[in-house]
Amino acid sequence: MTVFWEKGFHATSLKDLEASLKMKPGSIYAAFNSKEQLYSSAMKYYFEAARDSFRDEMARAPSPLVGLADHIRSYANLPTDHPGRQVCMLLKTIVDTQTTEPALSRQAREHLRDIRAQISAVLDEAKRQGELPTLANCNRLARRFQANLNALRVELHQSDGTDDLTDLADDMACEVEGLRDSS
Repeated sequence: MTVFWEKGFHATSLKDLEASLKMKPGSIYAAFNSKEQLYSSAMKYYFEAARDSFRDEMARAPSPLVGLADHIRSYANLPTDHPGRQVCMLLKTIVDTQTTEPALSRQAREHLRDIRAQISAVLDEAKRQGELPTLANCNRLARRFQANLNALRVELHQSDGTDDLTDLADDMACEVEGLRDSS
């Protein structure tokens, strides 16, 4: 998965896959049928790992909004060589494959929608617990949260490590905390 995440679908060569998987081309194709199928499997693995990690993090949080705020802050504290500081593999896939591999692009969009649904579910729980006003539009808030998180990851990705993006992450987290119903 890492080689695809780092290079993208089109820039990843068969030689890259051989080195990463420690397999010969024939074995790669026997196991996965095609580069597209291997990429699809890697993307599914990436999505499931991200989803499961997010669920675990939210389950441990003292409250839904605290969990979301802490989640966004956590990215700025990652070491500069941590993969989480890269642009999301799903976003990268959409940009890389939109016109050339529509099935992969469609799969990436579906995974992003699923992640947004997970965020929306957390916000729904915040509403049930009284953290959000009853009129809060959780789908809209989830889209904004996801957009902010993706923007932060773009900033982290292009940073050479000298930029302190803690303030940016904190601003985004404070937006989440500011949603709290004060009535």
